[in-house]
Amino acid sequence: MTTDTPDPESLLPLPVATFHILVALADRDRHGYSIMQDVAARTDGKVRLSAATLYSSIRRMLEQGLVAELRESPDPESQDERRRYYGLTSFGRHVAVAEARRLTELLSQARETGLIPNKL
Repeated sequence: MTTDTPDPESLLPLPVATFHILVALADRDRHGYSIMQDVAARTDGKVRLSAATLYSSIRRMLEQGLVAELRESPDPESQDERRRYYGLTSFGRHVAVAEARRLTELLSQARETGLIPNKL
């Protein structure tokens, strides 16, 4: 990180919606509805982002430099000019990794105390 880039851990803990959006963008660029579908699919429907939550989160994530809005669609088949596509920035990836490590450590602590079994 450069001196101009904040420490990824300074943004932790992330809001749940923010982390889910970062995970959805980790493997490819997506438009908003695709992010919503991905989050619902990855969580077996346990987490469903409303449009208001999604777009307010994305607005904040754009300001923080976690995601970037793409100028062109990454999907050459897409003809819908209304769709806005988003991609994970390098900083956003660092923040997502830091949050995943934080959550892994919490899970480890829960196992060590016997709160949850070692094998789920």
